[in-house]
Amino acid sequence: MTAEPRFDHLLRMTTPLGVFEHARRDEPRRAHGYCLDDVGRVLGVAAREPEPTGDLIHLVAVAMDYTAGAIDRDGRMRNRRADCGVWSDQPRLGDHWGRALWGLGQVVASPWCDAGTREQALALARRGLRQRAPWRRAMAYAAVGAADLLTAVPGEPTAVGLLSEARVALAGRSDVRGLEHWPESRLTYANALLPEAQLAIGRSLGDDRAIARGLGQLEWLVELQLRDGWLSPTPNTGWAPGEPLPAFSQQPIEVVALAEAATRAHDLTGAPWWAEVVERCAAWFLGANDLGVALYEPATGGGCDGLDAEGVNPNQGAESTLAAVATLQLARRMARVAA
Repeated sequence: MTAEPRFDHLLRMTTPLGVFEHARRDEPRRAHGYCLDDVGRVLGVAAREPEPTGDLIHLVAVAMDYTAGAIDRDGRMRNRRADCGVWSDQPRLGDHWGRALWGLGQVVASPWCDAGTREQALALARRGLRQRAPWRRAMAYAAVGAADLLTAVPGEPTAVGLLSEARVALAGRSDVRGLEHWPESRLTYANALLPEAQLAIGRSLGDDRAIARGLGQLEWLVELQLRDGWLSPTPNTGWAPGEPLPAFSQQPIEVVALAEAATRAHDLTGAPWWAEVVERCAAWFLGANDLGVALYEPATGGGCDGLDAEGVNPNQGAESTLAAVATLQLARRMARVAA
């Protein structure tokens, strides 16, 4: 079960000012404006496509302009921008900060972005990496971005410094029975990001214990979310032991986080099972899920916003579209490795 990642719908959601956050079905909801959360994802997804096209170059340019306008002198970042171009919040250190650093790390390591773009991305990343967010997932996104940056700029001090502190901040462990492998009291959102960050930190800093911890958390999470041969991800309300599964609403962010983490685990271990996990993530978008319905439009690259008990949420927002495209990118990569 395969499909090619396409950028048609994402391009429809894009203007020179950014990428619209929400859509009503496949029509951008302009009144809701733009956010750095999605722009960071655009940087990562576009920059890691294997071959440059005019559309990809355009997407990276728009996202880089947005990020440069969002970041403050001290490295904190604004998130939201109205459709007229006016920023509607103040610089801070939420998930958007971490996601932007994740995207900038991908640009720095991109095989095709031009030298000027990579240098700009490195300069912005250095500024952002001086900060430390109080939120676990924000730090995890930033850590993954820092690790990817180090593959292109070995020893970069701001990246190494953030990873060293993130290793401590992300190493907690839950004491809830049934969640002994997990660093929190319940699963919430983008859960596989936490073990992925452990893998990224461990590889970058030569920390075998962090790698072992990340692999253990990720294996446990995959086993929890596999049901009758398909993926059944944690719902957007979260999950703790004793709560029923499967549960809705299931969100694409959960699936792409798992695909990203499984890809990193495959890169570290070479174990074929991780490639199978990535394929199950792609299959979730194509109909191998609890309702047997597709959340991806192969003709346009649009991704639906979630899987509810009543069926698919047909709105194709930027986050969901980028989640689908990114997961299909990773599945394609795994297929090429296996060929």
